[in-house]
Amino acid sequence: MGELRDQMETDLRLRRYSKGTRDEYLRCMSKFAKFFMRSPDQMGEEEVRAFLVHLVEERKVAASTQKLYIAAIKFFYGHTLKRPQVAERISYPKVPKSLPDILSAEEVLDILDAVESIKHRAIIATAYASGMRISEACGLHSRGDIDSERMLIHVRQGKGAKDRYVMLSEQLLVFLRQYYKQTRPSGIYLFPGQDPDTPISPSSVRSVFNKAVRGLRIPKKITFHCLRHSFATHLHEAGTDIRVIQALLGHSSIRTTTRYTHVSNAHIGKTKSPLDLIVQRRPEGGRNGTR
Repeated sequence: MGELRDQMETDLRLRRYSKGTRDEYLRCMSKFAKFFMRSPDQMGEEEVRAFLVHLVEERKVAASTQKLYIAAIKFFYGHTLKRPQVAERISYPKVPKSLPDILSAEEVLDILDAVESIKHRAIIATAYASGMRISEACGLHSRGDIDSERMLIHVRQGKGAKDRYVMLSEQLLVFLRQYYKQTRPSGIYLFPGQDPDTPISPSSVRSVFNKAVRGLRIPKKITFHCLRHSFATHLHEAGTDIRVIQALLGHSSIRTTTRYTHVSNAHIGKTKSPLDLIVQRRPEGGRNGTR
């Protein structure tokens, strides 16, 4: 895409899109251009629809992936080319709302034990203990973000460019002190990358995490983001108010947070089945042991 790519990236930066979103949008537009081997400014609604049909019917992409491509295309034509009419009649697909798999407390500990690097183990422990996103954990500053006096962690510029505070676990504080004493990270970041002036990349942390999960053969569909889901679910099961969980996760809407009430076993797993209730009311010795 050349100059158009640079222009689109500038537009994304001016609107304060996160680096992750910028990279995804640019990748989507690059795929679109390569599919037709033409510059996007030479194409219109007909090509957009043909490309989306290709994604759905030939590549069989998920609805969430299709939605991402549409968002990138709408941004490009609406903001970069100032031709919003090209994609304004393109509708977003309905994305199925599936419930995430949740790690048990034992599985979280097993994953931590399976990670050899103290740096990666510290990042994974931080993400679970605080509910932070992987990019938020990787971007923590070594000075100022870990407040051991108030027992708070300062999350800077999270999703939606919002700051927030989360709790600092006593156990996590002990572990972070061990990590810091052993590694003595230089620069401003608590978890620096190869360049001490930049944070460790989320992709490298995901790679280590996924390797640990594969080695444990956990029979669930587990991604790094499951640590955040598990954090919220475990808090809910422990009786934490849903609005406190909302603040910790940085959700703007309570509706986003209430999804964890559907995966929590605090009420579901501990609720008596009606079969148990009716059997308990019957005398013993009934047919097949149910009466």
